[in-house]
Amino acid sequence: MSRADDSAPTVAVRLDYADRPAAIPDIANRVAAAGGTLRTLSTVRRWLDPEDGPLVEIELEVEGLNEGQVTGILDGLPELRGCRLTRSLGKVFGKRLIVIGGGAQIAQAVLGAVSEADRHNLRGEKISVDTIPLVGEENLAAAVRAVADLDRARALLLAGSIMGGDITKAVLELQAVGIPVIALNMVGSVTDVADLVVTDPVQAGTMAVMGIADTATFDFARQKGRRY
Repeated sequence: MSRADDSAPTVAVRLDYADRPAAIPDIANRVAAAGGTLRTLSTVRRWLDPEDGPLVEIELEVEGLNEGQVTGILDGLPELRGCRLTRSLGKVFGKRLIVIGGGAQIAQAVLGAVSEADRHNLRGEKISVDTIPLVGEENLAAAVRAVADLDRARALLLAGSIMGGDITKAVLELQAVGIPVIALNMVGSVTDVADLVVTDPVQAGTMAVMGIADTATFDFARQKGRRY
């Protein structure tokens, strides 16, 4: 199983609406009734209006409908206070490489990843690199599992000195939903299950981006279990 690199076109809209319990179900029902699929829904901010009470700004990404259809069905919402088109995160930031691990290793891995992403983005791609330095098995395992819930995440790079135990279990769970995992050559059992193991952190970042770029011919599937 692999996670698709390309998603169907979506329409992104920002809504301001009165914060009522039935508002979100009403939005989802209207999108579904019109033949659309609600792909993402996220709360941007909440605030209190002196006259209208609690208000919420949310962003939706809808697949299967054009811009006119989306704004048309949402304009009739009784709780709606504002509706405007925006650009989906996929169009703005593209695919994501997630880098997790120790601060020193991450710095070098991100150096390679950002440099390589820049090379591909100059040729029309959009690849973003996100990172968080963490320590501790529990924190790292939770972060690895959470990558499966991150929109647009296409690969995970583990940049650390020692990882195993529950982190290894989390890696297997992530691979099961189609996200490849690249790891530095480190102590622990993570290197036994990673799709690719690379000793040099700069090279690891470079190869991780190459693996998710459309403008590269590097294939994680053909590198499975290899070490560099």
